[in-house]
Amino acid sequence: MELGPYETSIAAGAEGAAAAMAMRIVAEAGRLLGAPRLIEIGSVHVDGCLYHGDSGVHFVEKLVADGGQVQVPTTLNVGALDLLHPERVRGDTHFRDMARRLMDAHLALGCTQSFTCAPYQTGHRPGLGEHVAWGESNAVAFANSVLGARTNRCGDFLDICAGIAGRAPYCGLHLDENRAARAVVRTDTLSFALKDTDAFYPVLGAWLGATFGETVAVMDGLPFGLSDDRLKAVAAGAASTGAIGLFHIAGVTPEAPTVDTACGGVMPETEIALTFDMVRETRDRLSTVDGNRIDAVAVGSPHFSRDEFSVLAKLSKDRKFAVPFFACTGRDVLSALENSDDFSVLKSAGIEFVADTCVVVAPILPESGDVLMTNSAKFAHYGPANTGFDVVYGSLSDCVESAVTGTVVRDETIWR
Repeated sequence: MELGPYETSIAAGAEGAAAAMAMRIVAEAGRLLGAPRLIEIGSVHVDGCLYHGDSGVHFVEKLVADGGQVQVPTTLNVGALDLLHPERVRGDTHFRDMARRLMDAHLALGCTQSFTCAPYQTGHRPGLGEHVAWGESNAVAFANSVLGARTNRCGDFLDICAGIAGRAPYCGLHLDENRAARAVVRTDTLSFALKDTDAFYPVLGAWLGATFGETVAVMDGLPFGLSDDRLKAVAAGAASTGAIGLFHIAGVTPEAPTVDTACGGVMPETEIALTFDMVRETRDRLSTVDGNRIDAVAVGSPHFSRDEFSVLAKLSKDRKFAVPFFACTGRDVLSALENSDDFSVLKSAGIEFVADTCVVVAPILPESGDVLMTNSAKFAHYGPANTGFDVVYGSLSDCVESAVTGTVVRDETIWR
């Protein structure tokens, strides 16, 4: 690891104790990762503002006390509290106090009060080839794959140090050679009807992550012009069931105009024809329980977009939910939604809005419940361990119909 003159001076204390500690931590992380040097970054998305224990709070408050300030635009992932609807989150006084202190400490360092796992929906969209340091797994996969920016999966607290230092280790997905696809997935045998449904893309992501781990793959045969919402569903599923930080879709994502380009002109190590049976088996594995009972419905992992709320409003118009229905989103999206006709439709149906956090990382779901229905592969993957709820996976339409009846209703047409 070789530090340049600027980095050396910062590490030695030229800009204060917080900047020195941050630079030394980033440099040491780079050394451990085998990086030859650090690279200047354009932005950061911090995952470490979610409370997991007191030590994290003390660390970030130390950076504040020592005069730390981020040097690049820095957005914040979800915290453990909904600051707009504090009554949504249960927890004792210590939990709530420490969770709030951690969120406040990041704001004191100059971070943007975004509190969303989908910063790309708030205008934080780095450009093609731009080096950044992002945390939160779906955001990392989206930044690399959909935006064509370059970032590794920054761990908690390394992310805020990168923001203060303005640097990240130059290794991993920052390098050209590590961005080439090593696997090809053919989707030609799948029907257009299946690939034209929103419910397919979380499943596709879940299959991709479970199959390839962290290997970069390129998928061929998917429709052109895929929406951000479908692409974020792939990113979230793949980053949850595996460790995918980058995927390509031929003709869709920036570095994959063709399969050959995505592979860097090198013969792939693996080629798989994705069959309907593989997709169906993955869909089935996302549900952890059989039966008709549900106790709640939750959507919005990653956080719901404005477009998704429009679809949900159409499905929910003149309906009444028989079980709690939670919609998790960022405060920017919620603010825009509140000034629309969709908001009154959703409120009338019984939607409970959650901002700044989500039901899988904060105690929000009903204490007496056992079964959660969701259209999110990420919720389905993390839900049982994090919440104690079993999970049923379905489309957004399935979630609405099930919430109205209080029992599982799923349209199996495309899955037959």
